[in-house]
Amino acid sequence: MRSALALALSLAVAAAPVARASCAADAMIVFDGSASMARLGLDPAFPTRIADARAALARAMPDVEPYRRIGLMTYGPGGADGCSGIRLAFAPRDGAAAPTIAEVEALRPEGRTPLTASVEAAADLLDYRARPAVVVVVTDGDETCGGRPCDLAGRLNAQAADLTVHVIGFRGEGRVFFWQDPGRVRYAADATARCLSDRTGGLFVSTRTVDELVSALQRTLGCGLQSALPAPARRLPA
Repeated sequence: MRSALALALSLAVAAAPVARASCAADAMIVFDGSASMARLGLDPAFPTRIADARAALARAMPDVEPYRRIGLMTYGPGGADGCSGIRLAFAPRDGAAAPTIAEVEALRPEGRTPLTASVEAAADLLDYRARPAVVVVVTDGDETCGGRPCDLAGRLNAQAADLTVHVIGFRGEGRVFFWQDPGRVRYAADATARCLSDRTGGLFVSTRTVDELVSALQRTLGCGLQSALPAPARRLPA
């Protein structure tokens, strides 16, 4: 039963449109630089999330950069407190692979997850009310700074000319998310961040391996690659 349901979800992702916005639309990557990205797991020999995410970007970005201009925004380190470290690395540009890889390589994770404010800042930078735009979020967790992703998703959808937000969860499966109500447990498949993709026609994909993250980045950013790529499978909480 469980495997049949997982297969059905995977097929649903494959059948869904990858994006409403044009393949030529500018895109922003919103990358999670919070402290949890560098946290060691039960096996200290296993790579941290940030190490694997760097490896995935190094593989995916050269493939996707020919298809659109891409910018980078990070959150986590560098703020006056754990929730204010939102940083624009660079606006959408041609040849984004090398600078994206360099910026994430230099990132030293710390802080929390101001996911809502980061996505809103990225959308504003893309002038989403006037132009087609794409935001691709790479995160290992949900909002932890009091933002309301579902409220933001509603506003973005109502005001956008043509905005698509994709949310790629990386190695967040089975982790507990606390959002607004610490008495309620959320897992990756039930994260409030999913509102951002569901309400803007984007994909919500949970990935665990470098290969899965590469595929998700290629699918959401590299329009010319879409027909050749298998759909990243959605995963269920254990």
